[in-house]
Amino acid sequence: MAIPKVMGVETEYGITVRNQPDFNPILSSLLLINSYETYRAARIRWDYEAESPLRDARGFEYAEEKELPSKEESRLINLILSNGARYYVDHAHPEYSTPECTNPRDLVVWDKAGERILNLSRMRAEAVSPPEQRIVIYKNNTDYKGNSYGCHENYLMDRRTPFTRIAQHLMPFLVTRQVFTGSGKVGSENNTEPCQYQISQRADFLETEVGLETMHSRPIINTRDEPHADPEKYRRLHVIVGDANMSEFTTYVKVGTTAIVLALVEDDAIDRDLSLENPVVAFRGISRDLTCRQPVRLKDGRTLTPIDLQREYLELAHRYYRDRELDPVTKDVLVKWEYVLDRLAEDPMTLTRELDWVIKRDLLEGYAAKYALDWTDPRVAMIDLQYHDIRPGKGLYGKLEEAESVERIVTDDEVVKAMYDPPKDTRAYFRGMCLQRYSEEIVSASWDSIIFDLKEGPLKKIFMLEPLRGTEAFVRQLLEESPTAPDLLRNISKPSVV
Repeated sequence: MAIPKVMGVETEYGITVRNQPDFNPILSSLLLINSYETYRAARIRWDYEAESPLRDARGFEYAEEKELPSKEESRLINLILSNGARYYVDHAHPEYSTPECTNPRDLVVWDKAGERILNLSRMRAEAVSPPEQRIVIYKNNTDYKGNSYGCHENYLMDRRTPFTRIAQHLMPFLVTRQVFTGSGKVGSENNTEPCQYQISQRADFLETEVGLETMHSRPIINTRDEPHADPEKYRRLHVIVGDANMSEFTTYVKVGTTAIVLALVEDDAIDRDLSLENPVVAFRGISRDLTCRQPVRLKDGRTLTPIDLQREYLELAHRYYRDRELDPVTKDVLVKWEYVLDRLAEDPMTLTRELDWVIKRDLLEGYAAKYALDWTDPRVAMIDLQYHDIRPGKGLYGKLEEAESVERIVTDDEVVKAMYDPPKDTRAYFRGMCLQRYSEEIVSASWDSIIFDLKEGPLKKIFMLEPLRGTEAFVRQLLEESPTAPDLLRNISKPSVV
């Protein structure tokens, strides 16, 4: 039986500062991170000890020396938030990693909370900056100068599932799901075939089928084997092909359908080979086909449209759940998946309330027609970028949301609460509550551990190797009986595991 699909999203945001001639994205990202206030009175380091980004799911590890930040650098570039998330500087970008969530609806809530956290950071950073310098943050995947940055999804999987099976069955799904997950993009990059507009912002930057890299020679299937959980039981599937989405509906369907397909893979419920002849070529070709009807060739010689190939997975999902109990969210994802495919088959432009790439295309076509602009006009590209601006009153998607012109999945009240509080049904709850209650005694933390310093004796490390423990139901009484950090450590019956 497939294990629950605990999931998360890591989003690298684009950043620039207007009227700053010597703009440095790293320094600006540091200012942003360090302007955000948390519950903590003291800085808590990120614990890099268990991280292994060079370990490959195919069974080997690259022998490169790992350079870890110093303690002071770790404090400067990392925030561990009371909502269970991580907020930090990744290379030249501010990055927000959601806390662990058990379903796509919660993931939308905590993903949108990230946008609010970035914006609050921006406001506080501007308050200590020269008045003419304005920070602009974009939730997108390209600077239109040849540089792509990621929005990575993560899904908990059973370690016993052969990675070859994951790659075989997930590849066609990821290549074709862009018809409902793409954010849309004006033009092309990375020396790829020219176009006026395409579905996916990441398509031009995917160059190989399977591999470990995330910053060059980017693969469709990423092989990073860094579980952030019990490595004997779990793997964390690291999906790097997705676009950063503004639309709640798009994010919801993106992660919801992927979690369903991964359950099918785990339970070996896919009894057909949908392997593509050339996945990289297919990915870029589908991105440029705004009708979503151009067939792609499979290895067995058949041709299917992206919509038809997605229908194959949907049919398998319906069969899989025929005799299984369906939770309300999964049931809703299946309904929306079928709805989207039906509308795409009819006419993609009927989805101007739901899908990012369609919403944006509709805006751009209207703007270009109004001012008689060609798609190569720089003003069209600026409208593309402004769609992803997270500033209230500035970003075009935000204005559509205010006008109730796009579909919502969650409420503003849920998002505001999620800025400060963690999900209740994963280990993120324990992490977040510890940050809220015992921050003075915490010296470092990571996804699967928290280290306490009680000022006497050795440091105390609590491991959290089970993502579905540390929930409110599991630790509520423990926390109630532990007003102080020493109480907590004394009351934990098994100090090595929460």
